[in-house]
Amino acid sequence: MGTRPLLNRRLADMGTTIFAEMSALATATGSINLGQGFPDTDGPEEIREAAVRALRDGRGNQYPPGPGIPELRTAIAEHQRRFHGLTYDPDTEVLVTAGATEAIAAALLALLEPGDEVIALEPFYDSYAACIAMAGATRVPLTLRAPHFRPDLDELRSLITPRTRLLLINTPHNPTGTVLTAEELATIAALAVEHDLLVVADEVYEHLVFGATHHPIAALPGMRERTVAISSAGKTFSFTGWKVGWVTASPALVSAVRTAKQYLTYVNAGPFQYAVAEALRLPDTYFDTLRADLLRKRDLLVDGLASAGFRVFTPEGTYFVTTDITPLGEKDGIDFCRALPGRCGIVAIPNAVFYDDADAGRSLVRFAFCKRDEVLQEAVTRLRQL
Repeated sequence: MGTRPLLNRRLADMGTTIFAEMSALATATGSINLGQGFPDTDGPEEIREAAVRALRDGRGNQYPPGPGIPELRTAIAEHQRRFHGLTYDPDTEVLVTAGATEAIAAALLALLEPGDEVIALEPFYDSYAACIAMAGATRVPLTLRAPHFRPDLDELRSLITPRTRLLLINTPHNPTGTVLTAEELATIAALAVEHDLLVVADEVYEHLVFGATHHPIAALPGMRERTVAISSAGKTFSFTGWKVGWVTASPALVSAVRTAKQYLTYVNAGPFQYAVAEALRLPDTYFDTLRADLLRKRDLLVDGLASAGFRVFTPEGTYFVTTDITPLGEKDGIDFCRALPGRCGIVAIPNAVFYDDADAGRSLVRFAFCKRDEVLQEAVTRLRQL
């Protein structure tokens, strides 16, 4: 095999994800897992039964259509019109994917070439870095800094070069919980139009917003034809294991993304696609209750973390809360998170892994609050031991 490394050099710095490491640590120590972002209860019973019904009726048990079943593509288009006033043709402007993660991978692999630059909000979801690397492009971070985690739009303008191909926008933002304002998005959109840039908008937390408003950038002038909008069922309906995501974009962009996607999973989640089509048509009361429940959970954990001595940055969206551990006399989030299960039986995620410049997030730690109330209450009790 010679001396050449087995792993593609573009992925040499990736290794095992922090989520896998911390979830394994939670299992090994019997700790409460507030690290990886998945709920500890299933979503609506009627949606689970819809999946069972599809399985029994033989719908989706064989390969579904490459772009996704027509029923789901139509439901996605209806969702975009219902919540965002955006009109998409379900036959040419909607693509079903294996979760938002595959949608991100397919979009970046399709739209980027070696030498291209991608400006992304930092800290960023770890798959962004891997997918940009696999495409041979270069990521350029626009860092959101504590305590407010707002984008410096003058800095964004200065980061754009002739090699900039794409802006990767995540709002509501994981892990900081920032929701970009209409004014911020308008400036970002104007820069994209001015410099003829593509935009990939990761909007998986679009319904998980508290006291703020989610604004899709595709709705802004000049943006529909240059924006790939991405979302999924996992976060909104608490069925993260089903891995049903989607892309909405112009026909040309969907065609490009589909070209890459067909050589990744090709198709996925046949019976679950029928269930998600029903989920997207749930009444407004479902989405309102989801937000209210998560807001209560957010406040429970935020108050508990503050009482345990953390500096807490209350999120406007997602189901994560970022904290600073320096008031506890700690400096390194990675060391802190690796020791935390042994100290008090809690697993969290160090934000440093979401940064190119690890020093920028060294003392920051992320906790997930998408758990049952009694689990969060027990976690708060344990954290007070610190």
